[in-house]
Amino acid sequence: MGIPLSLGKVTPRTIWAVLQQSYLCGRPTWSERDMPDLSGQVVIVTGGNSGLGKETVRALLQHNAKVYMACRSETRAKTAISDLLLLTGKEAIFLELDLSSLLSVKTAAEDFLSKENELHILYNNAGIMVPPIELATLDGYDGTFGCNVLGHFYFTKLLLPALVAAAASNPTTGRVLNLTSVIHYVAIPNYNTFKDGPTRRRMYPTDLYSQSKWGNAVFSAELARRYGDKGIISIAVNPGNLRTNLSKDAFGIAYLGTKILMIWPVEWGVLGQLWAGTSSEAKPLNGKYVAPWGRVRKAREDVTDPQTGAELWTWLEEQIQSL
Repeated sequence: MGIPLSLGKVTPRTIWAVLQQSYLCGRPTWSERDMPDLSGQVVIVTGGNSGLGKETVRALLQHNAKVYMACRSETRAKTAISDLLLLTGKEAIFLELDLSSLLSVKTAAEDFLSKENELHILYNNAGIMVPPIELATLDGYDGTFGCNVLGHFYFTKLLLPALVAAAASNPTTGRVLNLTSVIHYVAIPNYNTFKDGPTRRRMYPTDLYSQSKWGNAVFSAELARRYGDKGIISIAVNPGNLRTNLSKDAFGIAYLGTKILMIWPVEWGVLGQLWAGTSSEAKPLNGKYVAPWGRVRKAREDVTDPQTGAELWTWLEEQIQSL
């Protein structure tokens, strides 16, 4: 079974942050009605065929964006696209993307760039949560970190020319939303477990998930640091403890835990990333961390530490050098 969730980096501030962002969120004060018209804007939503991603695609379509639904299964994507067409009268576009394969990530980015010159908003929304420990990516990385962090890093890097071009023509765009979680506060990142191997297989899946959400937050802050002067607006978003199918691969105690902890409706959870991705209020938030339901909070201190960010960025770059 591995080791249980490690409560690393626990301080009174950490405990308060977890409670505040998990259960003391209050009610949303911003709604989809406050979204601007997105006519002429091109958006990608990874994992847009279900759960939070599908709700995000729906709202974007209803506000006239051109939306690419990036996901692995064409069959599931077509079903979701048909559902949303009936609901919104607008049709999303399928973009085949398997984040567990770096070759697929490269192919997806090339496919998109062959069709579009500008990308106004990128939602790095897809993710997996506490799957069986045996799950590794096609390239030999921990399945959770490989999909949640490395795959999105590579996808974002390849799409940067289109994001920068969009920001140059419309400075309110060029936004990258990176989904993280309140669980990043208790992560104990271990670079020896980012790839599959004996050390990783002794870990409990919840620890692997927490370090992947830490990785999302650190990547988001470092992206902001490196590309903010080119107009990129990179924001980490904790959508909240939502009742979605993210934990469909969980099992045992981890599965029971997700059922107890995930209490908020997905309709509320989508608001944070919609606000961060479209609102004029969020334009100055490059490098920031947004908690439910669109409230700016402080991430764990090391998330915004330049040395921590540089270390992770360097490791991620090394993984894609030969591609």
